[in-house]
Amino acid sequence: MDWLLIRGLARESAHWGDWPEQLRRARPVDKFHTVDLPGTGLARDFRSPTSIVEARQFADRVTRNLPRPLGLIGLSLGGMVALDWALNRPEDCASLVLISSSSRLSSPWRRMRPVQWTPVMRMLTQADSDKRERAILALTSNRPISDEVARQWQTIQRERPVRRGDVIRQLYAASCYKPPRKVPKMPTLVLASYRDRITDWRCSRDLAKSLECPLELHPDAGHDLPLDDSPWLIEQLKAYFPFDECVQARTN
Repeated sequence: MDWLLIRGLARESAHWGDWPEQLRRARPVDKFHTVDLPGTGLARDFRSPTSIVEARQFADRVTRNLPRPLGLIGLSLGGMVALDWALNRPEDCASLVLISSSSRLSSPWRRMRPVQWTPVMRMLTQADSDKRERAILALTSNRPISDEVARQWQTIQRERPVRRGDVIRQLYAASCYKPPRKVPKMPTLVLASYRDRITDWRCSRDLAKSLECPLELHPDAGHDLPLDDSPWLIEQLKAYFPFDECVQARTN
């Protein structure tokens, strides 16, 4: 099966690090692709839309070369895009995985913990991009950050900077998103961490309840689960999307 990975707020495909390659090694029959949302990465020349629907439509257009249906894996805001895609164009989606995501099914103070509102505003106004990336890593990860990872993220921002206006538009789009009351027609899994310091894990609980799907919770990782514990994520995919089923899907 072909899977599409969609990153979150103001992040691009390069911020996945080596997780796509880890996935390819763990599931060699499957194929893993990435996409950049407007305003980020290879799509940074496009203005970020102010709705998740428009972001989803953009991702659909630029990945038309990939075979449908796709497995969708979305992190944070990318999870909203993946969810909107799966609920509104179910024929395009074979499987759905939402990581550290949220929606207007949950209260605003759970979607972004109030204690983080001031730090996030400081980041938006921080002129030094290297310091800003260090601050983002410190907020989204609960693990010690290596100098190598910090340098990688700093390099990404210097080479393909995200404009402040695009970040604000993405924040607005995320704040407004409320999924339709539908149950996905494809296998769906919601993943989060009890110790996420940005988004309360109960936002994922609310999503899983609405979608009538399983919820798995990491005991101590941060918001950026692929960065903090990528092997745990791979194990969840292995458990909920067995390899034999994926092989069958690709041969049918």
